Amino acid sequence: MGQYVAPLRDMQFVLHELLKVEDEFKQLPKHAEIDKDIINQVLEEGGKFTSQVLFPLNHSGDREGCQLDKETHVVKTPTGFKEAYQQYVEAGWPALSCDPEFGGQGLPIVINNSFYEMLNSSNQAWTMYPGLSHGAYECLHEHGTPEQKAMYLPKLVSGEWTGTMCLTEPHCGTDLGLLRTKAEPQADGSYKITGGKIFISAGEHEMSSNILHLVLARLPEAPSGTKGISLFLVPKYIPNADGSVGPRNNIFCGAIEEKMGIHGNSTCQMNLDGATGWLIGEPNKGLNAMFVMMNAARLGVGMQSLGLTEVAYQNAVTYAKDRLQMRSLTGPKAPEKAADPIIVHPDVRRMLLTARAYAEGGRAFSSYVALQIDRELNHPDEQVRKDAADEVALLTPIIKAFLTDNGWIATSEAMQVYGGHGFISEWGMEQYVRDARINMIYEGTNTIQSLDLLGRKILMDNGAKLRKFGDKVKAFVEENGTNEALSEFITPLGDIGDKVGKLTMEIGMKAFQNPDEVGAAAVPYLRVVGHMVFAYFFAQMAKIALEKQDSGDNFYKAKLATARFYFARLLPETAMLIRQARAGSANLMALEADLF
Repeated sequence: MGQYVAPLRDMQFVLHELLKVEDEFKQLPKHAEIDKDIINQVLEEGGKFTSQVLFPLNHSGDREGCQLDKETHVVKTPTGFKEAYQQYVEAGWPALSCDPEFGGQGLPIVINNSFYEMLNSSNQAWTMYPGLSHGAYECLHEHGTPEQKAMYLPKLVSGEWTGTMCLTEPHCGTDLGLLRTKAEPQADGSYKITGGKIFISAGEHEMSSNILHLVLARLPEAPSGTKGISLFLVPKYIPNADGSVGPRNNIFCGAIEEKMGIHGNSTCQMNLDGATGWLIGEPNKGLNAMFVMMNAARLGVGMQSLGLTEVAYQNAVTYAKDRLQMRSLTGPKAPEKAADPIIVHPDVRRMLLTARAYAEGGRAFSSYVALQIDRELNHPDEQVRKDAADEVALLTPIIKAFLTDNGWIATSEAMQVYGGHGFISEWGMEQYVRDARINMIYEGTNTIQSLDLLGRKILMDNGAKLRKFGDKVKAFVEENGTNEALSEFITPLGDIGDKVGKLTMEIGMKAFQNPDEVGAAAVPYLRVVGHMVFAYFFAQMAKIALEKQDSGDNFYKAKLATARFYFARLLPETAMLIRQARAGSANLMALEADLF
């Protein structure tokens, strides 16, 4: 069922040559001793685990799915999932970037990020079990009480227990201000929580001995809307004082959602009937606490689609080199065979290069953002930390929406390479398309991400965060503008940078008159900014590749060819997108609702 080989060479290029993370780590006292050899060793071992243990379970897990025993409320995950998780825990992978105070290894986020790309390439559905645990860890690490941290964080760090986040209810998705789940205070300081949650990924399973649910609910007399939401920790089993698993809590899986993809993950309807929980953070400020987990999840979802983009590309390339069909338009390339391999055909190459470019661009971009998180958390200079935090806030919605849009495009193109075989499940390609589609929807739809980027991250501070990133783009353009060999990259980069500035100002002026202009422009606007970011990183990668193209290492020739394809074939999408963003809201709002 296909193959997966971790793209270690490109990961090493991004980390060591593009981002120079070893030099960056020297500025962070917590990570100053981490060198290239440590990074490479972690990535190599991660590649072995993901390709040898997880990838073989991906297709079978999709076919088998999860089964719920409705009498016992127990969910059985696909065959091999539990055993793979035990290997994952025994190898120490859950602790990779966690705080050593709670048993973690304390490695940088950027290394963990690369590992998660491999996990998602090999098996996205399986990866959601430990992935959500990491978000729960981040939330408790920042907002938990000392007692909560001491009780729960070591269990999450070790992987002995897993975590979820329970937000959505049947009547409210993105609009969490409508949620109805109630929390009643008890004399002992706990709360009794009652309500129903849906779409809870990894909500019930047998892979770990306990599951920690982070649940949004309302206290009595809480204000309406999002200002009246609190966050609670609701364990599947209430821990004993010594940390061992105690009595079963009154939170159960009522059903598993029947889904288009990610069948190996138990997406659950969770019912709480007076379940015992404990407040995390301050009353009525649960959404602020949950945003730590949500932002981690949004970065994680971007990595899901990056992983799928890479594995779909790898398998499509293998197929295109083997599949014989027709002759090259310029004459036979394999005259000894009945037909040429389809990789000789220009449009097959277009599809393959689209997936390749979106994988390589996404890898550079996401690794950069992960490095900024490391700087935000650990740099000794307060101003550096603030600048990094601003950049992460700006780029997070782009990571989530742009990478998942691109993942949908890339997996669809990779499936198309297979022709009719791509539509047949035994080849495995159609699973990547199905799995990729959810990534555009959950953890805030891509429209929500676009509104967040344009409305909150850019217009609310009059474009200050965007200008700071734009200054980096301008500095690179000015530094390399006289280098004739780079002009094919620098000129379009400078052009898209100027256009983003003008488009932002134009939309901002319209929004003063009519707020619907933001909603009308947001989705194409995010893709325009996403392409500006990709162009910035591809131009940097092209500069490195140009300098080393005669080194004898064909990696650099391939990198240069991919960059040229991106600038020639993918970046021009922005011309259409800019026209769409400028088209305004009138053509969307003119038709009365009852005429649809």
